[in-house]
Amino acid sequence: MNDEVHARPPEELRAPCSISYLALFTDEAASRESGTKIRELADRFNAPPPVEGANHYSADLGPFRVKWERHSEFTRYEFILEKDESPPFSDPPIRAVPQEWAASLPGKLLVAANIMVMRANSALPHLDDISARYFDGNTLVGSTVSSGAGRAFMDFRIHGDGFSRILIQDLTLTPRQTGRLVQRLVEIDSYRMMALLALPFAQELTPLLTSWERELVEITSAMVQSGEKDEPLLLARLTKLEAEIESRRAASAYRFSAAAAYYDIVQRRIDELREERIQGLQLFREFTERRLEPAMSTCAASTARQEALSTQVSRAMNMLSTTVDVTLEQQNQAVLASMDRRAKLQLRLQETVEGLSVAAITYYIVGLVGYAAKAAHAGGLEVNPELVMGLSIPLVAGVVAYGLSRFRARVAAEKN
Repeated sequence: MNDEVHARPPEELRAPCSISYLALFTDEAASRESGTKIRELADRFNAPPPVEGANHYSADLGPFRVKWERHSEFTRYEFILEKDESPPFSDPPIRAVPQEWAASLPGKLLVAANIMVMRANSALPHLDDISARYFDGNTLVGSTVSSGAGRAFMDFRIHGDGFSRILIQDLTLTPRQTGRLVQRLVEIDSYRMMALLALPFAQELTPLLTSWERELVEITSAMVQSGEKDEPLLLARLTKLEAEIESRRAASAYRFSAAAAYYDIVQRRIDELREERIQGLQLFREFTERRLEPAMSTCAASTARQEALSTQVSRAMNMLSTTVDVTLEQQNQAVLASMDRRAKLQLRLQETVEGLSVAAITYYIVGLVGYAAKAAHAGGLEVNPELVMGLSIPLVAGVVAYGLSRFRARVAAEKN
């Protein structure tokens, strides 16, 4: 953790020198492969390779110096050549790099810049001369930097060789100051591009957000006059809308949050330039903010609209779910009332059946008593069978009714 403070130190640079800078957007696989490629380059020039798992490396390979850094989403390379600055930008260090190796670098090219560091005196050359000589006559952006120790100029354009150009005039810069200045300038360009990767997401998302907002208005308006038959359809539409919003939100959330972080780094790197105005030129801050701030505001607005829309859909979902729950509760109450009525009818039927059962059982038992009395009369006993049967009816009916009542009470007790 202590060594992390000293990670990726800037190179010491002395004027005159030239730097070719590449930043490539890399996924995890390409990032790992970049470590392999830098080891291949070191082996080719018989230089000590980077240690396994290293995230930065610098070495003097003889024809040029190389500096390699691996970041979370991009990898950058600097090729440094100490040389006379004349003619300007005519023989950049990238030409000294094996071309087949450079062409095979993993990732998508994000930034390519040629940087020239020149000695200069305090007298400011005519800006038109600088533009014509070094930047093909393009409009310049620049300022005095490092509290007056140097000057920096850019045109933020890609030239015919596929590289942009940065010119640094060394007034009283130390080698470490020069290295830090170069690092800040290329980081401003790199992180500016990384922040802008979120803009296509925001531009693609804008019409979708408008469509989703319109759909939500239609659903909530329909909810005002909806009946029980409409609620399932409205709930299905809301569920689909919520799924679409959350899917897009999950896909873009990282890109938008990363853009905000990169934009913050750009602003801090510009602060570290300690700019002073050169009459007639835009400062790096002015140029960058004028073009980058609206893009970041668009991304922030898209994020805010997504969050607000997600909240509104969730609120509408809760409202409709509550309505559906109330409807279901009413239906359940109606079902329970119907079941209660059926239970009462069933109880009455059961009581009727029980009464019939008492009568039927009494009838059969009295019949048996009658047969017994007839048998006794036939045997010589002075017994009137009809009288015996008539007298036994109340007794038998009472006993049967009592027995069925006890049986029903016992069953009910077992159920409880």
